[in-house]
Amino acid sequence: MAEQTLTRIEISKEYLNFSAGHFTIFSATERENLHGHNFHVRCAVTAAIGPNGLAFDYVDLKRVLKALCDTFDERLLLPELSPFLRLERQEGQVVVLFAEQRMTFLERDVLLLPIRNVTIEELAPLLLARLRDRPELAGMGFHAIELGVSSGAGQWAVATWESA
Repeated sequence: MAEQTLTRIEISKEYLNFSAGHFTIFSATERENLHGHNFHVRCAVTAAIGPNGLAFDYVDLKRVLKALCDTFDERLLLPELSPFLRLERQEGQVVVLFAEQRMTFLERDVLLLPIRNVTIEELAPLLLARLRDRPELAGMGFHAIELGVSSGAGQWAVATWESA
């Protein structure tokens, strides 16, 4: 079998971001106030260099990353799997019950996520899984993917996948 040369391609573009509201839940009775972040996303992919001198078409990866960011942009992110929240949908609204608090948001403004808490350490693996599920990236021969999410300068969570 011929030896492959692997390369790591890092994509970190200014447009790979989303602005979203959230609150971190600390316990059954403690949470942050509702606030927002300008989240940033970056991705590194390890792949073999092909006979044409390219590992893969970067344009496709950048397009998918931008589309993923766009789904989170200008939304209130809420965790569906939190043991401390109860979420109800009523007449175009999402009602959030936490401890003795009742918060109501327009359903169109909310994005319910299959995570336990809206933190960068939960968002990074979620976005990585969604990236890996995208059919337009299938067959690109990725050996590894790292996807990072930042909620502020110098603060990143990175999720990693490696092929078996």
